[in-house]
Amino acid sequence: MNDTLFFGCKPLYVMAKPVGARCNLSCEYCYYLEKVNLYADKGENGVMSNELLEHFTREYIESQTLPDVLFQWHGGEPLMRPISFYKRAMELQRKYAHGRRISNVLQTNGTLLNDEWCRFFRDNGWLIGISIDGPQEFHDEFRRFRGGQPSWHKVMRGINLLNKWHVEWNAMAVINDFNADYPLDLYNFFKEIGAHYIQFTPIVERLTANGCGGHLATPSATNATLADFSVSPEQWGQFLCDLFDEWVREDVGKYFVQLFDATLANWVGQEPGVCSTAAQCGQSVCMEHNGDVYSCDHFVFPEYKLGNIRNSTLIEMAYGDKQKLFDNMKGNLPGQCRKCEWLFACHGECPKNRFATTADGESGLNYLCEGYRKFFKHVAPYMDFMKNEIDNRRSPANVMKADIKS
Repeated sequence: MNDTLFFGCKPLYVMAKPVGARCNLSCEYCYYLEKVNLYADKGENGVMSNELLEHFTREYIESQTLPDVLFQWHGGEPLMRPISFYKRAMELQRKYAHGRRISNVLQTNGTLLNDEWCRFFRDNGWLIGISIDGPQEFHDEFRRFRGGQPSWHKVMRGINLLNKWHVEWNAMAVINDFNADYPLDLYNFFKEIGAHYIQFTPIVERLTANGCGGHLATPSATNATLADFSVSPEQWGQFLCDLFDEWVREDVGKYFVQLFDATLANWVGQEPGVCSTAAQCGQSVCMEHNGDVYSCDHFVFPEYKLGNIRNSTLIEMAYGDKQKLFDNMKGNLPGQCRKCEWLFACHGECPKNRFATTADGESGLNYLCEGYRKFFKHVAPYMDFMKNEIDNRRSPANVMKADIKS
């Protein structure tokens, strides 16, 4: 295959898993911990080898067509690898950069942060994502250590260390059936701890029964039941509306909520910064600790495996026919979606959540559809105003001075 044929199709992003599904926490709603079962019988130690790290680093950089290259380190808990691993990663990045600008982001639960980690992140300009579900009572409901102990205090200790060392960090909160009813409590908490970039992610998972109780259902499963911790469409819609009303009054341009930014991007016809509301899937493939590559972090199931980096190139896998089918999965929408006035704003959201049926009994409707429809209708006048400001080269923050009613 001539790899150059695939260059320029779209940027290549790989979410790398240096420890696979290993983690020091055991969050009740985690969709990734059970992925360790994919490799349980293969005699692997569950961590990325130095040989694979170099192979990946070289090929990932050489596969880029743009001067900026972003390395994304996820888990499991990536801080379960020592600092020496990431120092080696940076040595390899410098070795193979050949003039490209390299940056690194790492998503962590924050409990393992210490002064040494924070000094390393500050000195090397890493962006850190912290997973925290809000104030203690909300966070500790689901995010606990393997022995059942709460984790909030250790996460907050990590955040305080990041602030002490002036490390740039963002917050990511999972919205579930428990904290979804308290949007302002969550939002004000994040403002209080200095989080200016916030991602609120709805948790929707289905389970299939097995001898041990239940495990995550594949996206195509038809006999699965909704997990109790999943946020409801009604909760999600009201959460977003209440959150937006608070944000749009005085925080536009000061605090950045990922979904609000993505919604505005779709409103003005730009590519949103989150794959769930993009027109196509496949913005970022996922690479496990052993080099196996999957279509998406949320689709680490055997049927979505693209290959292994030792046997196929990243370009072959990320731009190949199998991934193209995955990319186009967003277009498989029921008639209700294709006729919806808000299709441009959500594009059917994530395909993994399309297990509901329409009023006409057609399958493929997104489970959260009702919530998104409520949100888009609610914010439409504000989005129209901000789009007009952008079109006329004025600041969308002017919306805070406008007299707009939903």
